[in-house]
Amino acid sequence: MDRIVTSSSQTSLLSTHRVLRNTYFLLGLTLAFSAVTATLSTVYALPSPGLILMLVGFYGLMFLTHRLANSPMGILAAFAFTGFLGYCLGPILNSYLSAGMGDVIGMALAGTAITFFSCSAYVLTTRKDMSFLGGMMMAGFVVLLVAVIANIFLQMPALHLAISVLFILFSSAAILWETSNIIHGGETNYIRATVSLYVSIYNIFISLLSLLGFARND
Repeated sequence: MDRIVTSSSQTSLLSTHRVLRNTYFLLGLTLAFSAVTATLSTVYALPSPGLILMLVGFYGLMFLTHRLANSPMGILAAFAFTGFLGYCLGPILNSYLSAGMGDVIGMALAGTAITFFSCSAYVLTTRKDMSFLGGMMMAGFVVLLVAVIANIFLQMPALHLAISVLFILFSSAAILWETSNIIHGGETNYIRATVSLYVSIYNIFISLLSLLGFARND
């Protein structure tokens, strides 16, 4: 009986390691692909897709990726999703470059990398169960949604900065939660895990760009 339990435990551990390894591998590839599409979009000064098209593309491709997550086509959908978001970054990066704030982009990249690796390393080292963050993240999502909608009408710089800070906190919590979910067997699909981590990284980068750009303007 003990041998059966031990064998089952080892199988579960191997499966968890495989999901984690595949997640980080695919995340690295999608981040690189996203960087390529962002660079091309920036260099060729491609037009912004606009808010409506961006939202449709974002949620449509995310839904498609989750729908195909259990098949090889899910990998292609993940690349389409991250490549599209990379393209959307081009016009934003161009606005910073044209304003002479290329260093802000570098600082935002560095800050994003530090945040991601710090959060991931903490969970992987301590193996702490972060499932308790689920309820807090749900509350945070509601607050963010209300704040974003309010800012559409109010257009207040202070509210915009507050939203950026909240996005960084929310996305950092999402990295902690998702990494914990993987190592504790809650997430067994590396494609879904990759998309979740990618979106968190993307939001942190955009939010840091906003905060650092505002500070630079001051």
